[in-house]
Amino acid sequence: MTPPDARRSVERRATAALVLAGFLFGSTFLVVKDAVERAAVLPFLSSRFLIGGLVLLPVALRRPPSRDEVRHGILAGLCLLAGYVLQTIGLQWTTSSSSAFITYLLVVLVPVMTSLSTRTLPERSLAAAVGLALVGLFLLSGGLKGFGRGEVLTLLCAVAFALHIVVLGRTAARHDAVRLTCWQVLTVGVACLVPGALDGGYRFDASVWGAVAFLGVGATAAAFLCMVWGQRSVGESRAAIILLIEPVAAAILGYAAGDRLGWRGTAGAAVILVAVLVAELGPRRPPAIGGELAALRGALDAADGAGDRRDP
Repeated sequence: MTPPDARRSVERRATAALVLAGFLFGSTFLVVKDAVERAAVLPFLSSRFLIGGLVLLPVALRRPPSRDEVRHGILAGLCLLAGYVLQTIGLQWTTSSSSAFITYLLVVLVPVMTSLSTRTLPERSLAAAVGLALVGLFLLSGGLKGFGRGEVLTLLCAVAFALHIVVLGRTAARHDAVRLTCWQVLTVGVACLVPGALDGGYRFDASVWGAVAFLGVGATAAAFLCMVWGQRSVGESRAAIILLIEPVAAAILGYAAGDRLGWRGTAGAAVILVAVLVAELGPRRPPAIGGELAALRGALDAADGAGDRRDP
């Protein structure tokens, strides 16, 4: 059994990785906002994720594979793909603020999915953190401006992103983080490749290619690697709350670029940060016997998969 101090140390590093992932995701807003005005979404998305996958691929190929890693990577990638496509289409019929608010409702959807699958209620500190996060999101984004076709599509996007977090929570610890990240990133890039060629093509100007390179390396390869590595030790529901650093980072970087938050936005960012602290510092129930058995089954699966690995 892992000593408590060692386990806490691993969890702290995993939390730091998720915070970094959220910050890197948040850095995309200013870059994407400018780039997609001069490039179609699908070729831009394909280029970003293919670059991210190609950055990871040489490292991934030098690491030993594990059983089912490609299947799990493709599954996670398809969840990502669905989320991005639904969000993009939904934005045609809704405002960016409504889209942001609905998308980050995944902070509620993830604990609900986890509770349904494990048949346990979330911890009180986690439930309190979710409530605070919702208040913070409402203040930061301004909430909904209505509910129609765009909002429905964006809600489906939130479900897809929530499923992505749940899939990683159930599979990340069983596989090498670099390889699992590589497969899911390449899935998105390859799936968008041909549609991207039909939707405007890849004749980007130099500034768009610069944005693609930045996003491919920093906000895709590095960010998703941090997310996968962090979710090896942090549960899905806590991870969803920690990743709310993303809209806070976007708001702070936007403020530095000249966008003013106002008192509501500032208060919303502060409340979200409090929610993250509550999720991290609040009391947690000891693992149930069923949870210990599930962890043991996961360890046995990983050990069994190691038998299928080739030498690095």
